[in-house]
Amino acid sequence: MDLGLQDCKALVVGASKGLGKACAKSLAEEGARVFICARTTEELKRAATELGAAAYCAADVSQPADVKRVVGEAIAALGGLDCLVTNAGGPPTGPFEQVGDGDWEIAFRLNLMSAVRLIREALPALKASGRGRIVNLTGYGVKEPMTDLVVSDSVRAGVTVMAKTIASDLAPYGITVNNIAPGPIMTDRLSEILSARARLLGVAPEQQFKRLAETIPVRRMGWPNEIGDLCAYLCSPQAGYITGQTIVVDGGVNRSI
Repeated sequence: MDLGLQDCKALVVGASKGLGKACAKSLAEEGARVFICARTTEELKRAATELGAAAYCAADVSQPADVKRVVGEAIAALGGLDCLVTNAGGPPTGPFEQVGDGDWEIAFRLNLMSAVRLIREALPALKASGRGRIVNLTGYGVKEPMTDLVVSDSVRAGVTVMAKTIASDLAPYGITVNNIAPGPIMTDRLSEILSARARLLGVAPEQQFKRLAETIPVRRMGWPNEIGDLCAYLCSPQAGYITGQTIVVDGGVNRSI
């Protein structure tokens, strides 16, 4: 299927690796002109070369000034903006009694306020596009929270509610707003979470991966491209009637309705 993304102008955040990179890759493969950003300059340069990105810049989206700068540079480099993919690294993990105020503050700035500020800065250009797309990468814990991800799930739930609210406000401008809530996808972040759980249980990380895979109805972890391809579809004209949704991609492990 031709998704009609040729020359589409897209900004993908947190795109040096993992799910952000997968989204940028899928968009670029469909012909989009992609601007990427991330915190680590060397990883970002390698990703930009690999993806054939139109341009890139290093930025920490937990910082308001960096958000303003990266959106401005993306719009200048691309000559406008049609799609915004918000994404940021995972916040600290741990059960409620073991996480402190600092952990909550990090998550608030990194995962909630980055999305709020990115969308706010990008809105004039997305409105001018006439077919704007906003896709937020969250997590399946917003549907079924997990004990050791209380910080992440709580803050990402804020993104979910924000997106649902503004989807109605922005629809008259031709802008859709959707969330992708990934489940167990093979990324560095999943390895980090499962390794931490393995240490608590006193088992090898490989055992923890095997145990988790056995709880997933499709009996495997997901792959980053499965998130990237969904992102590209949600950015396409074909997805113009989908907005305000949170789409869980988890192999069926989440039992919520």
